[in-house]
Amino acid sequence: MSGMNFLEKLLDEATVEWKTLGEVAKIYGGLTGKIKSDFDGGNAKYITYRNIFFNIDVNFNALESVKVSDSESQHEVKYGDVLFTGSSETADEAGMSSSVTTKLEGSVYLNSFSFGVRFNADTPLAPEFSKYLFRSHFMRSQISKTASGVTRFNISKERFKKIQIPIPCPDNPDRSLAIQAEIVRILDTFTALTAELTAELTDRKKQYNYYRDRLLTFEKGEVEWKTLGDISLKSYSGGTPTAGTSEYYDGGTIPWLRTQEVRFSDIEETEVKITPSALKKSAVKWIPENCVIIAISGATAGRSAINKIPLTTNQHCCCLEIDAEKVLYRYVFHWVSLNYENLKGLGQGARGDLNSGIIKGFKIPIPYAGDSQKSLAEQARIVAILDKFDTLTYSISEGLPREIALRQKQYEYYRDLLLSFPQINK
Repeated sequence: MSGMNFLEKLLDEATVEWKTLGEVAKIYGGLTGKIKSDFDGGNAKYITYRNIFFNIDVNFNALESVKVSDSESQHEVKYGDVLFTGSSETADEAGMSSSVTTKLEGSVYLNSFSFGVRFNADTPLAPEFSKYLFRSHFMRSQISKTASGVTRFNISKERFKKIQIPIPCPDNPDRSLAIQAEIVRILDTFTALTAELTAELTDRKKQYNYYRDRLLTFEKGEVEWKTLGDISLKSYSGGTPTAGTSEYYDGGTIPWLRTQEVRFSDIEETEVKITPSALKKSAVKWIPENCVIIAISGATAGRSAINKIPLTTNQHCCCLEIDAEKVLYRYVFHWVSLNYENLKGLGQGARGDLNSGIIKGFKIPIPYAGDSQKSLAEQARIVAILDKFDTLTYSISEGLPREIALRQKQYEYYRDLLLSFPQINK
């Protein structure tokens, strides 16, 4: 039975009303008036931008601290709210959602780069259902159209209020919630199957990390510590040609990398291509192959990759051209990947942004630094071992990562079918 036939049977001629978000909900903002010191040892908890971006429902085991006094007027997050990131490097990734499916004890707040949606009491919309609804293709398509910008895309709250959401059986809350619960049950099953594979992959990554830690742990005196700037011939940033300008994108052949494509892997191609005109008239510049690329902004900050082709990037990438006479670029990549959490932890501001200064100041151990030939040989030995583990744990062309990617596509296909409500009164 197809997803659409199942949905038709589940609805059984029940009405589905499409309402604008402004008709059925209120929008509230995140924390206001905070300075950097307020996030050191705070007395209250808040939900981070990354927590929303990476989770369809909020992970309450990953809250962070902030100082909030009794005299402040701050919005508290409540059960049933849907939280959204307010901006991103691209319109496609702006307004990512995460539902509050846990009943809260105590006050929890929202980071300043996000906003919350609270549905009216008479709107029968279960939070467990909304977590899937707002991540579906047709809702993401609507949400991305509410974002605008050049180097960073911000959600327009006025446009956001006009997006339409389907509400099955709005006049019969019990039946509406029963329909939603059945859809949730099916999608939860898909999620659980994917989670099993992900858990297995996580175990494999733990094994990989164990051996990587051992290979990249040195005794005192075995290494000399250098900064990434010390071992780089040059560092590059990029730019974003004005979005929507056909001269810059239509028929483009020049690879242009965005930060969401920086995923601890080799980059053989990019999802977006730009034109020679974009290269000439914007801050975009060519980056030579085999650079170590580190994302510096937002949810992707600290992630790394290697470009196996010459390409261009947006301004949220820091690209290091490594001095091959001193260090192997793949050795640098493995070190930076190992230290992802440490590097990310150096981020500044509420979104945890990095910059080229932070990255170039990050230190790396160079074995046998006084003997170039011996040093490069030892680096090559370490790289050969780690590359094999890397393929097993991160390759999307084989093994568990490929299986998870296929399972995820299957889940997304059925999710979108199960949420394709008839739009008779839209």
